[in-house]
Amino acid sequence: MLPSALDDCFAHDDRRLTHAEALALLQARVLPTTETEFVKLTAASGRRLATRIVAGAAVPAHTNAAVDGYAFAYRGYDRLKGATLANAGRSTAGHPMALRLASATTARIFTGGVMPAGSDTVVMQEDCHVEAATVRIPPGMKAGANVRKAGEDVAAGTILYDAGHACRPQDLAALASLGLGDIACFRRLRVGIVASGDEIVTAGAADLALGQVFDSNSPMLEALVPLAGALPESLGIWRDHAETIRANLAETANNFDVILTTGGASRGDEDHMAAALGALGSRHFWQLAVKPGRPMMFGQIKRSDPAAVPSIVVGLPGNPVAVFVCFLMYVFPLLQRLGGGPWREPRRYELPAAFAFTGRKPGRREFWRGMLIETTQGLAVDKFARDGSGLISGLRAADGLIDISEDAGDVARGDLVDFIPFSEFGIVGR
Repeated sequence: MLPSALDDCFAHDDRRLTHAEALALLQARVLPTTETEFVKLTAASGRRLATRIVAGAAVPAHTNAAVDGYAFAYRGYDRLKGATLANAGRSTAGHPMALRLASATTARIFTGGVMPAGSDTVVMQEDCHVEAATVRIPPGMKAGANVRKAGEDVAAGTILYDAGHACRPQDLAALASLGLGDIACFRRLRVGIVASGDEIVTAGAADLALGQVFDSNSPMLEALVPLAGALPESLGIWRDHAETIRANLAETANNFDVILTTGGASRGDEDHMAAALGALGSRHFWQLAVKPGRPMMFGQIKRSDPAAVPSIVVGLPGNPVAVFVCFLMYVFPLLQRLGGGPWREPRRYELPAAFAFTGRKPGRREFWRGMLIETTQGLAVDKFARDGSGLISGLRAADGLIDISEDAGDVARGDLVDFIPFSEFGIVGR
């Protein structure tokens, strides 16, 4: 089954929703995908597991040496005096010693070599004195030293991951250690990206005429969508023509799980995207008490196949900073949940403000662009000087977002503020 939202998703309300209300509505209504596919382990980075992973065997499977040295039985060793033992064999990685160690003997062993039967301790080769067929082991050894026991990493029956977990590079190592070459994953969402407006020009396609702007939102969204585990595809620029937008939206809904649009989500005379969504399916306008990003649109369009689950449409604002912020705060968790993962809020870190801000009017949530700085007292966060939602320079300078709650007033230098680093969304730092 394809991902979607419940049909009774939202009731229209002219009152501006708070940030928390918007998240609660999305979290309560969005349904995750159930379609799965098998993926090669080498291609599974970032993919979400469709099943629980339980260790079918111990890792490591055999007790082995952690260093190059000599294996021996601690019971025949004098910790105060040491011991001189006869060298009776050899165990290397992949070539275990077949015989059991007799009393008062030792075996040459290398890192990863299976511990010979009868041995339980390994002395490092640089600590030994080897002479002819004997090995002098110094005093002071501890029982079980330099040995990796079977199952010390993962015991058989251990639950490693639940369904919905997004595979990281270290997770692929863990899955490989269990012998898994293919894993069941949720199918990736197909996300179509649309820029709308007569003034929009694709970068590199033509020079700007008076009143035109380059489309900066689509390239940004194409880079952001994979961070949420989905597959983006740019669908170009749709002009401000009502019939064209309606036909394009109907066709696109048949081919994509989610459609992200930028611009046209307000209530102006040329905002045809909202009207098209209302005519083709169900819609809800978010008048969010949020800056930047007040106008947002959420809805769904039924596909031509009556058995298919509707496609989800999210209408983002037109200004790039608002698009960026709204994607991180609302679309990112939505795509993760639709893709089979949990709904996850980004972590916030309390940091002292390296700035002062006066004259703030409470009543709306604000996300300021913030830069981390080192001070003599530790890490602090500074605010980008200008708040315009069209200023990409603020995003370039920022390390994350300063989250200012609806009831917060002025901010004095040194006040603790909530900071959301971009790394919470997989965006590398400056």
